[in-house]
Amino acid sequence: MLTLLHLLSAISLLVWGTHIVRTGIMRVFGANLRRVLSSSVEKKPLAFVSGIGVTALVQSSNATALLVTSFVAQGLVALSPALVIILGADVGTALMARVLTFDLSWLSPLLIFVGVAFFLSRKQTRAGQMGRVGIGLGLILLALELIVSAATPITQASGVKVLFSSLTGDTILDALTGAVFAIISYSSLAAVLLTATLAATGVISLKVSLCLVIGANLGSGILAMINASKQNAAGRRVALGSLLFKLIGCVIVLPFIGPLTGLLARIGIPDEELVIYFHVFYNLIRCLALVPAAGMMARICELWIADVPEDDPRLRPRHLDVSAIDTPTLALANAARETLRMGDVVEHMLILQHEVMHGKITQDREVRRLDDDVDVLYTAIKLYLAQIHKEDLGEDDSRRWAEIIEMALNLEQAGDIIERMTGDITAKSHDTRRAFSAEGLSELDNLHEKLVDNLRLSLSVFLSNDLASAKRLRRSKHRFRLLDRRYAHAHVDRLHQHNVQSIETSSLHLGLLGDMKRLNSLFCAVAYNVLDKDEKEDEREELDDVPGIAK
Repeated sequence: MLTLLHLLSAISLLVWGTHIVRTGIMRVFGANLRRVLSSSVEKKPLAFVSGIGVTALVQSSNATALLVTSFVAQGLVALSPALVIILGADVGTALMARVLTFDLSWLSPLLIFVGVAFFLSRKQTRAGQMGRVGIGLGLILLALELIVSAATPITQASGVKVLFSSLTGDTILDALTGAVFAIISYSSLAAVLLTATLAATGVISLKVSLCLVIGANLGSGILAMINASKQNAAGRRVALGSLLFKLIGCVIVLPFIGPLTGLLARIGIPDEELVIYFHVFYNLIRCLALVPAAGMMARICELWIADVPEDDPRLRPRHLDVSAIDTPTLALANAARETLRMGDVVEHMLILQHEVMHGKITQDREVRRLDDDVDVLYTAIKLYLAQIHKEDLGEDDSRRWAEIIEMALNLEQAGDIIERMTGDITAKSHDTRRAFSAEGLSELDNLHEKLVDNLRLSLSVFLSNDLASAKRLRRSKHRFRLLDRRYAHAHVDRLHQHNVQSIETSSLHLGLLGDMKRLNSLFCAVAYNVLDKDEKEDEREELDDVPGIAK
């Protein structure tokens, strides 16, 4: 029992090492990997190679599948090239299985030692995260050694030999057992390496080993389906296509596994080597042969998994991919994109509020509905950002985290103000049949136009952090405040002139001026984040130039 526990712990260590490598690579290169996958979709060969490369980095085809599935779910990548990337990922994980079976025992302690030193001393830097990757690679190599040492005494037990002897002869049962191995270990790589160990000790025959390898590949497809079960229809199609591709490979190869075993046995190399090489060439030939069928498979998946119309009319978050939480750079980019989407809704509310001011009172209901959408997006962004571990964020990412939550809060408050303004216009102007004076309405129109311009500029500053745009936004804020004050004085002058329309709408008019000034302040607040950052950098440079100041 203790030996079995050692084997299970070694497999767990392998899975954990793979997880550490994946998260470390994603935190360092996450944004670049996203660009690579997004830019490689135009040509199938490039998409295929990118799938191999990304999987070699993150040490897991499941991780690549999760990444690609999330991109498809967000509409960033089309289904057909995504399936090609997944095929490349299957080849990538097979190649890594070959690399990890070399005698690299000397490398494991070195990677762990150096990795821990870098990670603990420079945790918030790229070097620290690369140290995390080194720790993961060291644990993977160590786990492989432990798997071999723990499996050897188990395989010598008579009861185990009897158990595995039941696998001989039935290819379907053997393949299903391999799939179960992959699902339990949460890694087809671990299942293949365990199969190679069992083959090396002679517990299972070569034929059974090959069937287990084929089944392990099928199991990784089932894992992808399980992981994508909470995605939208577009994301689930990627997992379905991957599973169908693996199922096609099983159906084609399993009937010929007997003659293939005899052919491989004549090569004259150890069974464990044959298992690894079979895994590599099986995936390579299968995936290369199926690349041209990616378009047809995409159409089949679209037929099987149709888009389900939303019964709830409220807006739903589109870019908040939960699988990116472990990669702060990607998670922050997702939150920023959702915040920009929130800004688009607020802009639409402003446009509708302007129409209500000009007599289209039916738009009042639509403004209230859009404010509910803004509240939904704000809550989703807030909860999404709360899931990001701030201790894992560097200085720049921490600042970006604060900028996003502040921008989202300002937009949520702006939505509430616009809803109240629209309601006031309907209740105090249209319902009481009171109209603004021509001069007053023209002033409100002018302010509204500048308010929309400032909102658009603020979203641009939020996205780009451009210093010149931030300065322009700050100047626009001051000009808006001066114009707002001038229009308030002009309204009071009309009251002195006993303008009836101005008197009747005075409370509403001054209230709208005050609300517009508050909206402008909320929109322009993002400029000061960029300006403060620039001032701090200037101060830091000045201190660096002073002799005797530690840099």
